[in-house]
Amino acid sequence: MTSHEVNQPLDGFSMQVRRVAAPIREQVADQLRQAIVEMRLRPGQRLVERELIEQTGVSRTTIREVLRELTAEGLVSSIPNKGIVVSSVSPQRAAELYEVRAVLEGMAARQFVEHASEQQVQQLREAFDSIAIHAIDQRAPGKLLEAKKRFYNTLLTGSGNVTIQEIVEGLQARVTVLRSLSLAQPNRVPKSVAEIREIVEAIEARDAERAAAACARHVRQAARTALDAMTSG
Repeated sequence: MTSHEVNQPLDGFSMQVRRVAAPIREQVADQLRQAIVEMRLRPGQRLVERELIEQTGVSRTTIREVLRELTAEGLVSSIPNKGIVVSSVSPQRAAELYEVRAVLEGMAARQFVEHASEQQVQQLREAFDSIAIHAIDQRAPGKLLEAKKRFYNTLLTGSGNVTIQEIVEGLQARVTVLRSLSLAQPNRVPKSVAEIREIVEAIEARDAERAAAACARHVRQAARTALDAMTSG
């Protein structure tokens, strides 16, 4: 990444905040989060308070609250003498995060089979169907990421293991940009859909070991794709 890319202003970044029922802070956070996961705001790019205030028309207090929220999610970082920047992750760190996810999400899938109700299994199937629908139209990758988030929320909740749920949600927040990078690679989306279908079918068959293996395999395939993209520049 060149210094021009990292320090580029936000002139080309449009963010329309509407005065509707949702809190203004929540709207701004959602818009920034979407811009980051869709790579419109690049890793290492500075987020200048003054520019964000001009783009959104909200107060400095609101912007600071939003940046604190995104920092807690791992999407942005505070760098000494530089300010707030979009987070970037080294290949080694990314590999570590993905491997921990693979182990924990495999455990979650196994416990989902053991503890989930039939209604939760149906909700998981519905969440997968949403993934399959959004995978067809790849012009809005944020929609696909939201569908995957719903799928994992259902999986983690149905596992009945609050500890796994809390840890995995934290890990997923830290690889949000990497997930977007992985899905942007040629042919990754249909492969991802096929891998998630295998998870769902194993769960519907109440095969805990097969579900755990399918879940871990899906995470590791995503990791391989993301890491290949990172190392190739």
